[in-house]
Amino acid sequence: MKHALAVLLLLAPAVVWSADGSTIDLTRQQWSGNAICYSGYRSGQRPNQIFPSQAQVLEDLRILERNWKLIRVYGSDQHSRDVLEVIRKNGIGLRVMVGMWMSGKPGEQAVNEKQVAYGIQLAREFPEIVAAVNVGNEALVSWSDHRMEEAEIVAYVDRVKKAVKCPVTVADDVLYWTKPGNKLVDHVDFITLHTYPIWGKQDIENGLSTTVANYEKVRALYPAKTIHLGEVGWATYTVGEQHAPRAGSEEKSKRYYGEINAWARSNGVTAFIFEAFDEPWKGQGTEGHWGLFSEDRKAKLVMRDLYPDLAPSKPTSPAYDAPATGEAAGEPGRPKASGEKP
Repeated sequence: MKHALAVLLLLAPAVVWSADGSTIDLTRQQWSGNAICYSGYRSGQRPNQIFPSQAQVLEDLRILERNWKLIRVYGSDQHSRDVLEVIRKNGIGLRVMVGMWMSGKPGEQAVNEKQVAYGIQLAREFPEIVAAVNVGNEALVSWSDHRMEEAEIVAYVDRVKKAVKCPVTVADDVLYWTKPGNKLVDHVDFITLHTYPIWGKQDIENGLSTTVANYEKVRALYPAKTIHLGEVGWATYTVGEQHAPRAGSEEKSKRYYGEINAWARSNGVTAFIFEAFDEPWKGQGTEGHWGLFSEDRKAKLVMRDLYPDLAPSKPTSPAYDAPATGEAAGEPGRPKASGEKP
């Protein structure tokens, strides 16, 4: 009898409480409070090589808890463990969607297995903090450089669902979620949708309308399924020809942030803004400039009213009259397809 009770408790749905006492249940079609994507890698640091220290993570999370309730991390690794440990040790008012970084590249099977095992371990070890587990990030869309077969992801999702109490999802681009014959949707507890108007060569005038149109495409296909936005945002600087001319700016980032958050609240959608801080390890082109804060943790324009104490003393994004760097100097851009257009 005791064994049976233990099994029932293990399988019971997890209730994750936010700092203000409300529950976070991503299986419901509701806004769960402000949400943001977090990767704490600073200059000289890099995933799977050099991780941020717990002191650096604490600095970041103290910043984020002032305005957000829910964060998303990407790999089941030391960085994610540090995030969870820092939240627990310091009573940080944040909950986490933990990621498992999955790859279909040759020889990556062992890495996938390690990600799944460690992600399960984290979800079990920190049940009061982990709001959901995400199995794979943009690993199914056709342009992915780490693309996997759908059946592989389905098998991993089913395996993770049997092992954890929290909801399980998969994060991918609108081009995947609108692909005919999708078999994954019946296996996830909710859909995590990515959509980036800026990669579809849309400028800010069409930013919100493009995002909403892509969301509604997926909603029309799966009217009974909960759908949240796992990545939405606007770069503060762009390089290359994959965008409208000079599409990135801090003014546009501020406008998009306000518009998408207002829409998300009104429509019962949790929207993870991409992203908290600039990531220098991604280079000096477009990919390195999605943060609401600069790499040195200063507030960009979008955050200055909320964070006057983090006001910068120098520009927080490059100027377009600066010498060509990043993608223009050979850094590869995101291989986004034009299907992001409405």
